[in-house]
Amino acid sequence: MIKDQIVVIGGYGHVGGQICQMLGETYPGYIYAAGRNINRAVRFCQETGGNVKPLNLSADWSWLEKTKLVIICIDQNSTALAAACLANGTHYIDISANGSFLNQLKNLNGGLCLGTGIISVGLAPGLTNLLAQEVRKAFDEMSHIDISIMLGLGDTHGKAAIEWTVDHLNTMFTVNENSQNKQVRSFTDGRLVDFGDRLDRRRAYRFPFSDQMTLPHTLGVPSVATRLCFDSKWVTTGLHGLQKIGAMRLLKYPVMRAGLVKMLGSLKMGSSEYAVKVDGNGTKAGRYEEVGVSLYGENESLMTARVAFTVANALYRGHFPNGVFHIDECFELKRVDQSLYLKRKETGEQFVV
Repeated sequence: MIKDQIVVIGGYGHVGGQICQMLGETYPGYIYAAGRNINRAVRFCQETGGNVKPLNLSADWSWLEKTKLVIICIDQNSTALAAACLANGTHYIDISANGSFLNQLKNLNGGLCLGTGIISVGLAPGLTNLLAQEVRKAFDEMSHIDISIMLGLGDTHGKAAIEWTVDHLNTMFTVNENSQNKQVRSFTDGRLVDFGDRLDRRRAYRFPFSDQMTLPHTLGVPSVATRLCFDSKWVTTGLHGLQKIGAMRLLKYPVMRAGLVKMLGSLKMGSSEYAVKVDGNGTKAGRYEEVGVSLYGENESLMTARVAFTVANALYRGHFPNGVFHIDECFELKRVDQSLYLKRKETGEQFVV
């Protein structure tokens, strides 16, 4: 049976919908927006003029027989679908930022893999991994990488992304520091970050993006830390203040969590701009060096969708080794003038983002 379809699970959501639209314009009639709300899927697909088709997601995974690629745009608690995809020779992309879940996906390499899985796909993780890889090349030996992300509150963020952020505002998580595991808490340990001439210096705080949990292994760096801030300094400072006095514990109550999700979803202050800064230090030819790279843009969810589309296009058209890989294990970032490209490590083939 010919495998030529692409199924985007969560394909009618905020990010998934953008991925479907891009893929639908490139491969019209072969793209399926899948989920459990078939009515939403049908309405969304009608807006694409038939380029994308609806798929009712159920316990029956027989659709995998015709599917060449699955893209996951929802949070999952189980790797069962990923394992089924790889065992059926169906490629797999996941845009999750959950570090522990990505580790579970990576462990699928020990099972039957007849397809390729690419994870850490998006802005963070994703472009942050590739920027860190760019910094790594400047050193013989690296000591530390600091990744800082600024998100614009004036941007349009999907509800799932806002809920994920709120749910991790008071999280303890594990990072690598000097090749040792260390427990840190969200929105603590602030660091003043110079994002460049376009933005002021801003203080960013620890946040559990998965890149800092995977890069010590893929890049061989003993210490990696990822921090988050918003374009509104008072919102960033306010969240840190709430953490400092212990008020973040109130988010365990559903009414408080729902209230903050609603507030952040309706808050239209600031801009739609995002920024990423990656700073590294180490030695080059025996001398201590510091190197930093920056990336700016607007509409964070669109960039996540563009990265996912680019990886999907490469997987759909090309031949990759079987197994599960983080994005920086398969691609390098190349910047030419104002354009971004993903360059395949194996072949040198380039795909515009």
